Amino acid sequence: MVFVEVCVGSSCFLKGSEEIIERMQKRIADHKLDDEVILMGSFCTGACNRVGVTIKVDDEVFPGITPETFDTFFQEKIVKKIEEGGEA
Repeated sequence: MVFVEVCVGSSCFLKGSEEIIERMQKRIADHKLDDEVILMGSFCTGACNRVGVTIKVDDEVFPGITPETFDTFFQEKIVKKIEEGGEA
């Protein structure tokens, strides 16, 4: 099981967290990962970035995720982690 938290604090909200959440929900469904990923919103993680949204995957924090970088992030940090048994 992979726990994914998307920051919805004011800074990330203004940088598009709503769109990132929608993309995340779609990719989880597209990859049939509903039983593998727990998706949550969180308030400020303290890792704000000038560009993009902060996402926490288990205990690892990734600031600056944008719609343009989302697909690569999802594949490398979520799908790969699941494929490797949560060890990525």
